[in-house]
Amino acid sequence: MNGERDLRTLLGGIRPELNPGRYVLTLSPGPLPADLTPAVLITEPEGVTLVVPQEQADAAALAYDYVVGWITLSAPCAIEAVGLTAAVATELAAHGISCNVVAGYHHDHLFVPYERAEEAVGVLNDLALRTG
Repeated sequence: MNGERDLRTLLGGIRPELNPGRYVLTLSPGPLPADLTPAVLITEPEGVTLVVPQEQADAAALAYDYVVGWITLSAPCAIEAVGLTAAVATELAAHGISCNVVAGYHHDHLFVPYERAEEAVGVLNDLALRTG
């Protein structure tokens, strides 16, 4: 995989993009319903954690209590890059915005409170401007 490893370069080019829609974190009580298209699926000893569009969770009667916006950091980041998650989480925390991070093969994905998602994109854009 080719991806950026230099933290300063990464931060200057993170290009946060807010994906459309509302997403929820939920647990699958058993086999996944056929009509679910999870953005994230993590198997834990306690069950399968899913991040799915809210309307799909509602249709499948899956319980949730956290609605999030999904932000993709579009700059290609090497899996072994050091510090990006910490820098982004620290910046959002300084603005009182919680963040759950998932590293994909090509990009990092942030799940933030839905009502603050646009604000989080602005905070990250400011971070990129200050760093780049």
